[in-house]
Amino acid sequence: MELLVDKTPLPEGIDERLSRQLTFLIEVDRLKAVLRQSPLAAAERRENDAEHSWHLAMMVVLLAEHSDEPIDVGHTVELVLVHDLVEIYAGDTPLYDTGAGHDQDARERAAADALFGLLPVDQAERVRALWDEFEERRTPEAKFAKAMDRLQPLLLNWMARGGTWKTPGVTTGDIRERKAVIGDASAGLWQAGQRLIDEGAARGWSRPDAGG
Repeated sequence: MELLVDKTPLPEGIDERLSRQLTFLIEVDRLKAVLRQSPLAAAERRENDAEHSWHLAMMVVLLAEHSDEPIDVGHTVELVLVHDLVEIYAGDTPLYDTGAGHDQDARERAAADALFGLLPVDQAERVRALWDEFEERRTPEAKFAKAMDRLQPLLLNWMARGGTWKTPGVTTGDIRERKAVIGDASAGLWQAGQRLIDEGAARGWSRPDAGG
């Protein structure tokens, strides 16, 4: 696989460790080109993964006080900045596309091996550990990071008056089920999230459940 840096190789004489770090930083510029399904609130286009990760970091800083358990804000910011890097190679898997998710875990783990392996060994292990922590969602920080990952598109879909809630076949119950993970980290934020979902449904921005 050709790396971005191969198009314009770094000059000779740069320290090997620094060269690997710069190679990684150049490669993750690809994140800006990975489009998500969520619409932006500020422009008529979809957001990209880099914008999404930045937004999550800002949310962690501002909303940490709502966590049900004390969290290390800096560590949680690291988790949200790392969590979607694998999509550079694995691609984005839309939340409401159940078919696309069947091999998501395998694709993302292979991507993690390839991408994080560009870093010096110690940093590769640290970044991989952050990614694994986010995926396993066992620590208070990882639970809150995941909650932000679910709350952020909820806000964008509210601003879009439905957005991906209007995906064919998706009902209000599906939305609530996929967003319930917010409640694992913050009862208060989940209460607010449910209010947005319920009000969106009342305004006709999502489909009622079958038989509802």
